[in-house]
Amino acid sequence: MDPCHFVRILVGNLALKFPSTESSSSCYCKIKLKNFPHQVATIPQQDIETNSCSSQKPLAACFSLSKSQIDNIVSKWGSSYKVSIEVYAGGSGSGSTCGLSSGKLLGKVSVPLDLRGAESRPCVAHNGWVTIGKNGSSLQLCLTVRTERDPRFVFQFGGEPECSPQVFQVQGSVKQAVFTCKFGFRNTSDRNLGSRSSLSESKAPRKWLRSLKTDKDQPSKERKGWSITIHNLTGSPVAMASMVTPFVPSPGSDRVTKSNPGAWLILRPGCGTWKPWGRLEAWREPSFTDAIGYRFDLFHDDITTAASVTSTVASSTINTKLGGKFTVDMTSLSTPLISPQSSGHFGSGSRSGSRPGSGSGSDFGFSPQNQFRGGFVMSSTVEGTGKCSKPEVEVGVHHVTCTEDAAAFVALAAAMDLSMDACRSFNQKLRKELRQQQTQNFVV
Repeated sequence: MDPCHFVRILVGNLALKFPSTESSSSCYCKIKLKNFPHQVATIPQQDIETNSCSSQKPLAACFSLSKSQIDNIVSKWGSSYKVSIEVYAGGSGSGSTCGLSSGKLLGKVSVPLDLRGAESRPCVAHNGWVTIGKNGSSLQLCLTVRTERDPRFVFQFGGEPECSPQVFQVQGSVKQAVFTCKFGFRNTSDRNLGSRSSLSESKAPRKWLRSLKTDKDQPSKERKGWSITIHNLTGSPVAMASMVTPFVPSPGSDRVTKSNPGAWLILRPGCGTWKPWGRLEAWREPSFTDAIGYRFDLFHDDITTAASVTSTVASSTINTKLGGKFTVDMTSLSTPLISPQSSGHFGSGSRSGSRPGSGSGSDFGFSPQNQFRGGFVMSSTVEGTGKCSKPEVEVGVHHVTCTEDAAAFVALAAAMDLSMDACRSFNQKLRKELRQQQTQNFVV
């Protein structure tokens, strides 16, 4: 099926120019779009003599809209829909409540957005300086506001990942089965994830494989060996998420902490074996935050040493009660806003090893410069405690060149969803599908 239409609204290239009689030590802004949480960014100051509005400053805010949201906006507001930027002096601009409450409003500006046709062509709604000062002040703000199409493949789990559901590709109201999931448990004495799924130690750091050894020295109070394999419709395995570091409580508590997180390897098939593609770590944040922390690292080959190295591409938290989204989005990494292809690539396109058995040492690997060009990569929904979780996964179309690409992101989404259970307090009982370690063995 075709990808789904999405549009991103990008705001960036921010700079302030004060009149010669005015200045401020630090400034930040709130960037607001109706029906979306506001975003916060710091604003650098520019010399009064400088007239240029550079297009190389980092992005300040990004809002993603689905086709249904776009249609609703166009029908309700037409061309009167706006993004507003409120500029404040004082405070850190970091987004903390204390920093925002102490700021003094210097001025604000609204930029109209006409989203009709935004799904088919990019549009620069504003690019340059605008006067925003109050009471006759000539304070000026430089900004760029741009809309661009961002097509994505959308996948929906048919049930909770631990129940081994089907996975559907979604296009509007149409659903089509594309994958099946098999949840299970590795045999605790299995060092290599099964005879057909051994990992090449030359391609992954040894310290990351230590938890694949026998577990005789592991404490009894742990959650370990969980694994979910993604199969295509012919029954062939095309991706896997395997818990390689058990989720165990820190001494004297019932919580998995950041100092000793649990971890998953996300694996892809290649050359008759499983090769590591990414590593997901998860832990419980301190009790007063009520959140799960995570970090996702991507494997790639260092072209100078031919060794496997990693780069962190996502790190954040998800509220355990309300849920949220696990997101990998490289747009915030100083991507030039006016680049003709600001969505970029993320390890796809010209790579030689995009198919299993091609002989490449890394499925996503030649150099980090080619992987991290910016843009939306993927997101998946995560439900809060006590809610039925059927993750919905969005993947940028530029990052899917074959079935295995899509399956890797689906496996990653499943691992994040299961981590919410793995990080639950150890004084709470898990559902039966997650407690059968003594009676099930892992089968690919």
